[in-house]
Amino acid sequence: MNPILEVNGLSKSFGGVIANHNVSFSFKEGMIVGLIGPNGAGKSTLFNMLSAVLAPTSGEIKFKGQRIDRLPAYKVCELGISRTFQNIQVFKNMTVIENVMVGHHSKTKSGMLAAALRLPSALKEEKIILDAAMEKIKFVGLENVYDQNAGSLPLGKLRLLELARALATEPELLLLDEIAAGLNHQETREMSMIIKRIRDKGISIFVVEHDMDLVMSICDKIIVLDQGKKIAEGTPEEIQNDEKVIAAYLGEEVVENIEVTG
Repeated sequence: MNPILEVNGLSKSFGGVIANHNVSFSFKEGMIVGLIGPNGAGKSTLFNMLSAVLAPTSGEIKFKGQRIDRLPAYKVCELGISRTFQNIQVFKNMTVIENVMVGHHSKTKSGMLAAALRLPSALKEEKIILDAAMEKIKFVGLENVYDQNAGSLPLGKLRLLELARALATEPELLLLDEIAAGLNHQETREMSMIIKRIRDKGISIFVVEHDMDLVMSICDKIIVLDQGKKIAEGTPEEIQNDEKVIAAYLGEEVVENIEVTG
């Protein structure tokens, strides 16, 4: 099976600052892959290059064999890559279902004129979008608040809303940026279960996350960055037992936890 995502020699510089240097990795469809490392390791820069927010200085990114590193973000989304944001990006004055419908509109075929004139084709498509949005809302467990304004929701539900909207674009690869940030233990546990269910639907997942318990419990493979360079890659067990990774990136508290639970 060919990789769904290939990163080859990826580098990014901001003036004299090198954020990523010669990073390479790949993974196959149906995997959950994690990216970890300390603050300043270059995780966000790498993530933003994968989602076309930033263009690499050098190297290439391939999605299903096609180069995407010079494409605009909307084209990358059309190809089947969607993402969430660490700083939640929802429309707070719109309802939950309206927010999710925005994601579905990226796949619409009716033009603005047809929608403005309320032509039958546009009305039919709008009904399909409404039903599809409700399906995503139910999938993440927000059906009880579907008609509430997003601005009234607590953080945990906002994370789920952004996830539902990302799923609305019908991605083949989902990029999750600190999806558990700010969540309590129960919310994080529920999020991990939803992520696994997304993978069970055939969607590959690439997640940047600081919550080591979440990463170790859901990921098939983990990539570790330090000062912009990849310093380790392997299964959660391999990463947990890599002395360099444990000492430099997971920290003493996690080291002690691994010794107790391992």
